[in-house]
Amino acid sequence: MSTRFLLRGALVAGLALVLAGCSDNMNDLRSFVAKARAQKVTKIAAIPQMTPYVPFTYEQKDRRDPFVPAGNDDQAKAPTVAADSTVHPDFNRPRQALEQYPLDALHMVGTLSFNDVQYAMVSAPDGVVHRVSVGDYMGQQFGRVVKITSTQVDLSEIVPNGFGGWQRKPAKLSLVE
Repeated sequence: MSTRFLLRGALVAGLALVLAGCSDNMNDLRSFVAKARAQKVTKIAAIPQMTPYVPFTYEQKDRRDPFVPAGNDDQAKAPTVAADSTVHPDFNRPRQALEQYPLDALHMVGTLSFNDVQYAMVSAPDGVVHRVSVGDYMGQQFGRVVKITSTQVDLSEIVPNGFGGWQRKPAKLSLVE
C-alpha cells in the first residue's frame, strides 16, 4: 500500500508543478514587446540596379583564345601514342607476393649475398620479410627490380601515360635505418 501512496503523491506533486508553470504572469513578455515597438524604424536602402551581362567574344585579333593552349595556332594538338608501343605490362604472368602492396608501403631492411647473387630484404605491411632479387616484381605499378645495391633497390615501373598507352618510370626503394 505504501508504494501506491508514494505513486499518488508523486503524481499530485508533478501535476502541481505543471499547473504552477501555467500562471498568468506575462509581464516580461509585455515589457519586451513594448520596447520593440518603441524602437525607431529605419528605412532599408533600395536594391541597386544590376547592369545587364554582356558576353565577351574571343574572335578579336589582339587577344588569344583562352581555350586553346598557348603556342598552338588553331587547334590544341594532343600528343600521339603509337598503337603498337612495345612498352606494356604482361598481364598473363603470375603475380608475385609483393605486387599486392603499393611501393610506398614496402620497406627495404637489408641485403643478403648468397652464391654470388645479391638479394634485398623487403618488409611488407603484414610484417613478413621477403627476399627479392633482380628480375622480381614488386609494387602495384608492375615494378621490376633492375638493380640492388647495399642502400637501395632500383625498379622500372610500367605506368599508364594518360593517352591509352604505357610508359616506363624509374622508382627506388631505399634502406630503412
